[in-house]
Amino acid sequence: MRDHAIEFEDIAEADLMTSRGKFRTVAFRDSGDEHLALVLGELWQQEDVLVRVHSECVTGDIFSAKRCECGDQLGAALDMIVQRGRGVLVYLRGHEGRGIGLVAKVRTHVLQDEQGLDTVDSATSLGLPVDARDFGPAARVLKYLGVRTVELLSNNSDKIDALESSGIGVSARVPLLIQATDHNIRYLTAKRDRLGHDLPHLDSVVNGLAGRASS
Repeated sequence: MRDHAIEFEDIAEADLMTSRGKFRTVAFRDSGDEHLALVLGELWQQEDVLVRVHSECVTGDIFSAKRCECGDQLGAALDMIVQRGRGVLVYLRGHEGRGIGLVAKVRTHVLQDEQGLDTVDSATSLGLPVDARDFGPAARVLKYLGVRTVELLSNNSDKIDALESSGIGVSARVPLLIQATDHNIRYLTAKRDRLGHDLPHLDSVVNGLAGRASS
């Protein structure tokens, strides 16, 4: 069933066979961008549905870039949904670089590589917002699917606030921790220390890197 009282600019549904099995795809246009929800199992009026709200990251999701953990999180979230046998992955486009766009994101990479700026300062030094993402489309498609409450796969409490402010109850936050590497530790540390992401696994990695540097 679907809640057709929730209106989108356009919407279409079809089955999609993937390497992880068959999902129901819900493609929808909302606020000018086209997004996609991958749906597994029956969700109508269900509670505690495992949900990942994933922001588009071309470099990480498609090309497996090592400077972020986005692609690994995407795969891990799908694996966890399949293991649970029920859930939704909402893939939000227009979220590249936390909403600044692909060209601007690449410009921040230059500042990070050449001037040592972190992911926050490299954006603000260009006069760009730290986070311009709108999670409203995710809340609306979850309402359309009839989801009552979610267990949110995320390390970011801001996503919980965004969904709840849009009328989606979050019954639990499920950590989505990816092993840090030499390539992304600076990025992940900035997300923890400056953006408030809950990344408790970083301490052992940072200590290990410090030990290697001193030896």
